[in-house]
Amino acid sequence: MVGRRVAAGAERGLWCGRDECGRGCDPMVGTVDKSDGIGRSRLRFSPWWLAGPVFLAVAWWSFSPLGAGAEADGLKHVGWVLRIELPIKDQTLDRLRRFALRAVEKARAQGKRPVLVFELVVPPGQEEAAAASDFGRSYDAANFISGPRLSEATTVAYVPQSIRGHAVLLVLACDEIVMAPNAQIGLAGAAEKTIGPVMEAGYKEIAERRKRIPAAVALGLLDPRRKVLEVETEVSPEYVTPEGLEALRKQRTIISTKVLFEAGQPGQLTGREARQRDFISFMASDYRDLARQLGLPPEALEVDPAFSEDYRAVRVPLKGPITSKAVRKAQRMIEDSVRDGANFICLAIDSPGGSLEDSLQLASFLAYDLDPSEVRTVAYVKSEARADAAIVALACDHVVLHPLAVLGGEGDAVFDRRDIEEARRAIRQAIGQRKARSWSLPSAMIDPDLEVYRCTRVDEPGYAEYFCDEELAEQIEPDQWKRGPAVTVPGKPFEVTGQEATEYWLATHVVDSFMAFKERYGLENDPALLGPSWADELIDALASGKLAVILLVIGVVAAYAELQAPGIGVGGFVATICFLLFFWSRFLGGTAGWLEVLLFAAGVVCLLLEVFVIPGFGIFGVGGAILVLVSIVLASQTFVRPQNEYQWEQFQNSLLVLLATAVGSLVVGVLLNRWLPKAPLVSGMVLRPPEGEEAERQRQRESLVDYSHLVGQRGTTTTPLLPSGKAMFGDQLLDVITDGDLIPRDHEVVVVEVHGNKILVRAAEEGEA
Repeated sequence: MVGRRVAAGAERGLWCGRDECGRGCDPMVGTVDKSDGIGRSRLRFSPWWLAGPVFLAVAWWSFSPLGAGAEADGLKHVGWVLRIELPIKDQTLDRLRRFALRAVEKARAQGKRPVLVFELVVPPGQEEAAAASDFGRSYDAANFISGPRLSEATTVAYVPQSIRGHAVLLVLACDEIVMAPNAQIGLAGAAEKTIGPVMEAGYKEIAERRKRIPAAVALGLLDPRRKVLEVETEVSPEYVTPEGLEALRKQRTIISTKVLFEAGQPGQLTGREARQRDFISFMASDYRDLARQLGLPPEALEVDPAFSEDYRAVRVPLKGPITSKAVRKAQRMIEDSVRDGANFICLAIDSPGGSLEDSLQLASFLAYDLDPSEVRTVAYVKSEARADAAIVALACDHVVLHPLAVLGGEGDAVFDRRDIEEARRAIRQAIGQRKARSWSLPSAMIDPDLEVYRCTRVDEPGYAEYFCDEELAEQIEPDQWKRGPAVTVPGKPFEVTGQEATEYWLATHVVDSFMAFKERYGLENDPALLGPSWADELIDALASGKLAVILLVIGVVAAYAELQAPGIGVGGFVATICFLLFFWSRFLGGTAGWLEVLLFAAGVVCLLLEVFVIPGFGIFGVGGAILVLVSIVLASQTFVRPQNEYQWEQFQNSLLVLLATAVGSLVVGVLLNRWLPKAPLVSGMVLRPPEGEEAERQRQRESLVDYSHLVGQRGTTTTPLLPSGKAMFGDQLLDVITDGDLIPRDHEVVVVEVHGNKILVRAAEEGEA
């Protein structure tokens, strides 16, 4: 069959063949079109061009890129990728049909032309099993792909890794073929003991429908017994069997002949070899390169989409520091929801990070354990997803941010070099390969030393990607990329806001509210997808700096009031409620644990001992105050010692809360001290300080106190002197203090000196009069 593709754009080509042109072309002669991409042909100049203006017009149309036909009728392209795991099974065919028909229907509803990409995937370590695709199932799949039901779509076979077996039929069936440079196709009959005429007829039929790979080459890929020749003619390269060579000599002038597949040798082609012969449209190493070659924005090429219009959505919160407990809880909620029939997971993230290992575990679960064709995962970031929490967000199918939300940057954890290297490897697999995203910027959110640059194509200056040197070198044509300025700052993890994230291809959408998020996905009336509950809102409010200060101020003032008027209980009750609310909000927010609660409780006990049991203000008073202050600081952060800029900022905020609490408590205490004695309802419970003449008489009485007559007298301690306490002198119980010695209770003491109302004593020695 001699054929030439003459139509352009995304439409299927019109081919001249034996039955149509009547030129007597031999069935085993194939002519390949010169294609740079979808619908782009390069026809070599030859005398055949002089056949007439019609032929020239057709050739001119052959230069149309993907989308030319769509632009002519006002349509745009939209692309979807279906990952087909080999070998091909019955459920594979059912899934393929469902995917393709839903995609065509959805594109038609959107007024767009669908580009359907079928990615052939070989599971790791299962190369032999993947080569065992059944011929019947593979032919049915290829027949469907190349049949009339997908005439509205442009079908693309994407081969990122080597494949064998009858899955090659799916490659032959597509309008366009894209391969990785080193990927191989061939050995289609590797699992067959014999290759009969029915199988050969099937390969020939599928190959002749598309003409991407000539029929002779397709049969050479199937049967290693066949010898296939590459013949250079004055018009174009031809691919024939030795039997078809003589027939070709009668039609064309043969310039040279060489062997493409030797008889007895397995017929295989690498991506580079296939591209050199224009069997494939172009080469691509990842989804983003694939999208660029297809003329689609990266976000327009969706991998394994869930086409369900009847979403059953659930909201899974991931709030506060990332911990193993938080990850297990989120993963369990997702698994339970999917088991109950949910197919839309809104992962609401508000986290400063905290555990790189746990974040990578959750990211791996989202990327590998959930089938994107059945369940759509969308990360919704209202405030922040810092440090390793950003990796969790980017492992979802879509990322939706508020305009001022922060993605990446410094967070609650500091990573060592070993952790960073392991994270980079995991990010390349979970995000780069599975989620069609460049892995450089996500890695830079963890690695502060990774430099990422804005890179533009030499042939497409308006198209930009963001690569580190390593990822740039991995591109198929690295010399076609021009490295621009760095977008990272040395020594600082990469950080973007929602407004910037779309420019870096990191965010799918930017919304102003949760309602706008629901409208974006058509979930306005979904009762299951609720916003944050009242408890979540309360926790957020109580955990805010302002309300935290208010709670602490009220608690401190109420506790002080209770100490001044013991027995009433109102102050103690209010103080207890305030401190419980403070630690409850911090506990549920993930910044406080039992350590902080125990420290606070121990501090309060020490202070009570100092006030009611141990007079003065000694070690229990100082230690108790320090424990209380430390517990409040630690309850406001997840780290003990700040190690990066973000942690220093959080530490400063914690200290500001303490300072504001101290100042607020002092101000409120002074105001209440003046107001409460005059308040109608509580004046009877509060002693008013003496005023006027009464205050003066009390001052004179206090100033006339004279204990000088006690010098040299002996008394007995009623409390331990540490170094202050109380002692009984006759029938007088007085406050005393030692010069530093610790004197136990019920021990005799002697008054040494008296200064005003300060009585200095020492322990009485035995036999002392």
